[in-house]
Amino acid sequence: MQTYQTYIWQNSDWPHFTYELTKFHGLLQEIRYQQGLLEGISKGLSQEHLLEMQSETLALDAITTSEIEGEILSRDSVRSSIFKKLGIASEIQDRSTAQTDGLVDILLDASANASQPFNEDRLFGWHAALFPTGYSGLHRINVASYRGDEPMQVVSGRIGKEKVHYVAPPRDKVEEEMHRFFDFLENHNDENGYIRAAIAHLWFVIIHPMDDGNGRIARALSDMILSRTENSPIRLYSMSAAINENRRSYYDVLEQTTTGSMEITAWIGWFLQIVLTAQQNAHGTIEKVVAKARFWQLHIHDDLNPRQKKVLNRLLDAGKEGFEGGINARKYMSLCDCSRVTASRDLSDLLEKGCILSRGAGGRSTSYDVNW
Repeated sequence: MQTYQTYIWQNSDWPHFTYELTKFHGLLQEIRYQQGLLEGISKGLSQEHLLEMQSETLALDAITTSEIEGEILSRDSVRSSIFKKLGIASEIQDRSTAQTDGLVDILLDASANASQPFNEDRLFGWHAALFPTGYSGLHRINVASYRGDEPMQVVSGRIGKEKVHYVAPPRDKVEEEMHRFFDFLENHNDENGYIRAAIAHLWFVIIHPMDDGNGRIARALSDMILSRTENSPIRLYSMSAAINENRRSYYDVLEQTTTGSMEITAWIGWFLQIVLTAQQNAHGTIEKVVAKARFWQLHIHDDLNPRQKKVLNRLLDAGKEGFEGGINARKYMSLCDCSRVTASRDLSDLLEKGCILSRGAGGRSTSYDVNW
C-alpha cells in the first residue's frame, strides 16, 4: 500500500520494478529484426566505411546527448576529438577541447569496453571526463565523487517561478542505492537486454547520484548495455539522437514514472520505441557514409585546397537535405574565415570541377549544392 508517496524510491517495494513483458513481444521482435539488418549491412562495409559510420554515430551521440541538457557543442570540436581518438587522419585544424575529448572518451568506453564491469571507479572516471575543469558552467561541483549534502531536485522555470519535477533520494542513501544498482548491472541478467537497458537508464536517473551529468551518464549506460546485448563494440545507431528528437516526451515519461508506482511498463515501452526509431534512422547514416565515400572517390584526383575540402566535408556531413539553403559566398567566408574574392574563386573552381551544382539565377546571391 502506498501512503502519501511522492516519488518512486519512497515506495515500500523499491527497487523491485514491475512491468508487463507480454506488451513488448512485437516491439522486441522488430528491434531484433532491425538490428539484424544493421549488422548485415555493416558486414558489407569496408573498414574505411565502417570507421566513418562509427565516427558519424559518435558525433551524433556527443552532440545530441549534450543538446538534451541544453548544452550546444561545436561540431568541429566534437569531430576533432573523434578523429583523434579513432586515429582518423584529417587536414582540418584540431579544434578539440578537454570537454569534447572527455565526452568522446565516455562514449567510446561505453561501447568498446561494454563487457567490463561497471562499478564506482568506472562511474567516477566517466564523471571526471565529463567535467574536466571541476566546474559545471560557473559553479564548482563534486567531481569523481557522489553529490553533496544539498537536496537533489530536478527543477525548471525561471527564478522565483521554479517547478520541482522530481526530488532524488537523500545524500545519506546514495552509497546504499548505488551498491544495489551496481549489483543489478553485473549480477542479474535474467531480463531481456533491451529491457535491462531501459531499467538501468531509469534507475540511475532515479538515484541521481552526481551533482551534474546524471542524464548523460544514464544515456551512456544504456549504450553500454545495448552494446553488451548486441555483442558489438561499435554503436551502429544513436539513441541520444532519437531521444533528442522526442525530448518533450522523454521528460514527460520520466516525470510520470519517477513520481508513480513501481509499475514501469510505460517507460519501457517508450524506451523500446526509441531503440527502434534509432535503428531505423541509422539506415540514413549508412547511406550518407557510402555517398560521401563515393563522392571523394570520384574527385580523388581533383586538386582542392584545404578550404574547399573543409566546406565540401561540411556539406557532405549535412547530407542531401541537411545544409539549408546550400552554400554561398557569404557562408563560405564565414566557414573558412576568408575574403569574398577568395570565397567566390574557390566556389567557381568547385563548380568547374563538378563538385557542386549551382542553384538560383546567378549573381552575388548564387548558392550551391553538392553534386552527389
